[in-house]
Amino acid sequence: RSMRRMVLLVALVIFLVSSLLCFGFMTVQFTSMFGINAQTSTFAISRMLTKVEGVEEYVSGVMETYRNLPEEIRSHPDTEEYRDYFRKFEESPVYAEIKGYMEEMDQSWRITGQTYIGVYDLDRQAFVYLLEPEGIIVNEEAFTGYWENVSKEVLDSIGEAESGEVALISRKDIEDADVTAASSYKDEDGNTLFYVQSDISLKVASITAMIFAVIYFIVLAVIIILVVVLARIYLRKRLMKPIRQISQAAQTYARGKQEGLQVEECFSGLSIHTRDELQELSDVMEGMEKDIASYEEDLMKITAEKERIQTELSVAAGIQENMVPNIFPPFPERTEFAIYASMDPAKEVGGDFYDFFLIDDDHLGLVMADVSGKGIPAALFMMSAKIVISNFASIGYSPAEVLRQSNEKICAMNKLDMFVTVWFGILDLSTGVVTAASAGHEYPAVRHAGGDYELLHDRHGFVVGGMEGVRYRDYTLTLEPGSSLFLYTDGVPEANDARNQLWGTERMLSSLNRVKDETPEKVLKGVREDVDAFVQGAPQFDDLTMLCVTYYGKGQAAASLSETGSEAI
Repeated sequence: RSMRRMVLLVALVIFLVSSLLCFGFMTVQFTSMFGINAQTSTFAISRMLTKVEGVEEYVSGVMETYRNLPEEIRSHPDTEEYRDYFRKFEESPVYAEIKGYMEEMDQSWRITGQTYIGVYDLDRQAFVYLLEPEGIIVNEEAFTGYWENVSKEVLDSIGEAESGEVALISRKDIEDADVTAASSYKDEDGNTLFYVQSDISLKVASITAMIFAVIYFIVLAVIIILVVVLARIYLRKRLMKPIRQISQAAQTYARGKQEGLQVEECFSGLSIHTRDELQELSDVMEGMEKDIASYEEDLMKITAEKERIQTELSVAAGIQENMVPNIFPPFPERTEFAIYASMDPAKEVGGDFYDFFLIDDDHLGLVMADVSGKGIPAALFMMSAKIVISNFASIGYSPAEVLRQSNEKICAMNKLDMFVTVWFGILDLSTGVVTAASAGHEYPAVRHAGGDYELLHDRHGFVVGGMEGVRYRDYTLTLEPGSSLFLYTDGVPEANDARNQLWGTERMLSSLNRVKDETPEKVLKGVREDVDAFVQGAPQFDDLTMLCVTYYGKGQAAASLSETGSEAI
């Protein structure tokens, strides 16, 4: 439809533009042709009049009569008294012969106005008629001897005809004749006796041009209509039909996709052989259809594989969760301490881990670790590292020795050059003394009874798995009854909001001190609430792992512990 409109619009524009150009061109051409015709006819008449015997005597007689008239009579050329002086000339044989020549020429050159002869009286600025046929354009009342005033511009223009050439005299004072062609008649001595003049009617030229233009318009319109009809037939066969086929195939394909149907060969079934862009478009759409079908098949396989991987990741996450203590309170019969821990991986599985276990009835082992990297590799490395550390810790080694032995073991099987930061401590439940060693882990936060949480800038050793032969050192701290120890990974202080601003250690300590008198479970939940309020929904960048233990001492009534059976976050 758009193509048909465009064809019709182009045809209409061509028709209008060509019509306007044709009309203007024809008017100019016909006017020019009329002028040439008038010039030629006056020149031809002036030459033919040389064959008329007595023409010079005729002209001399008329002009002598004109000049000898009394002024009171000459000043009124439109009276019968004036005309009576010249009737004898209209009855002469010379008049009849001259008139016959002029009427004969006028019939041959009828495209111009009427032709007449006369003399310019320069003294009185007048034109004196010598002879004119009936129906003359210039003055219908003119007769032999009749005169009329002429402008100075006309008198200046007739000088061009003195050389024998035809002059074009502007006649703006005449209603229907814009231009007059004038040719001089000379005697044997080269003196101008009179002028042969013919009026050019632009009205006649315009009418003739208009008639030609109308005929041209009709022919042009017929040609354009034929071209439009043929173009529509061509477009319908060559262009519109293939476009309609492609459009219908696209609609069928889109409808099938929306309804979830299996659509095949919508474009492959097209038979378009136009050898132009439409055939290229059809081939492209056919290739696209095959590519999409292949893509959908691959996507289904990828989706199935992704679902399988997601299922396996869910299983792995469950396994990882079950590898750390997740039942609280873990030791409901022990009143010397209360403990709670949580682990939130940034992905399905994480690289952080914590652990706590009774080495014997009087010693509690505490582990907080952070594996380099994230995701499945970190999770696998985390599980192997946890098993190694737990095994050496259960033997009864000091924390520094546990880390040294674990480092040697992990380095021996660490082909991927991964490492883990570890804080390992042993709490003596009788005295509250904590013996600990750090392998490059975050500083713990300690709150003594009645005080605030503060960072303990302990002595750091090298990370576990970094290189063999590393030595670690133990240090001790004492927890009085009512004191607490907070362990965490770097995902807590490095939690960031949408503007990539870190939560920071200071905010962590402020959050801890806001809930310092609460149970370990409420302490961790309060810290997590503050972290969530800070990040405001920004994606979690790193694993968040925390552990809090409060020491009550031997023989002390334990504060209200966490809800029985609650699990880690």
